[in-house]
Amino acid sequence: MLQIKNLTKGFRNHDGHRIQVVDVESFNLEKGTAVAIQGESGSGKSTFLNLIAGILEPDEGEIELNGVALHELTESQRDQLRAKSIGYIFQSFHLLPGYSALENLLIAMTWGGEVDESKARGLLDAVGLSERIHYLPDQLSLGQQQRVALARALVNEPQLILADEPTGNLDSLNSKASMELIKDLTAANNASLLVVSHDPQIISSFENNVIWEKLNSADSLYLST
Repeated sequence: MLQIKNLTKGFRNHDGHRIQVVDVESFNLEKGTAVAIQGESGSGKSTFLNLIAGILEPDEGEIELNGVALHELTESQRDQLRAKSIGYIFQSFHLLPGYSALENLLIAMTWGGEVDESKARGLLDAVGLSERIHYLPDQLSLGQQQRVALARALVNEPQLILADEPTGNLDSLNSKASMELIKDLTAANNASLLVVSHDPQIISSFENNVIWEKLNSADSLYLST
């Protein structure tokens, strides 16, 4: 479902020196599979997800999602593909502050091409927020905001869910419950799930996991799960 070959991305630091942060020779992710990548903060994991999502362009390499070559698309085409085929859960959630939980989902649906309020309400009910659909983000707890972000990521029935430290702002109890919810709802939608985290407990809860440093190196790891 997701195929990556010879992917590289680097940035220049304040001294003008180029720092290579992504160097992945090969990575495959099959449909309906959940994989976790463990690595320290600032090691390039988020950049890897942003490349897969089409937010960033690679320096070199190929990214294919269901046969579509993301690296050959324009920025506008990548935006359209991401809206319809990729759900992204950010660590800081990135909910629209002036809009309710329900409105955050409906706005996401406009990008996906079809707005269905009953479907949006059903997803918020599935994450336990049926009583708070009209609450603004700052009226919700961090755990509740995270569940809105999860519902928003799933609202267009994407084929791939990307989660960047999705429980990083939660305590250990809420972290475990939220991760189970993410996995359960992703599986129910038959979507693939790719999570990056520095939390060993999160990583160990996945049957398929890989260390970022091994994946992101000259001695590349071919991961076919």
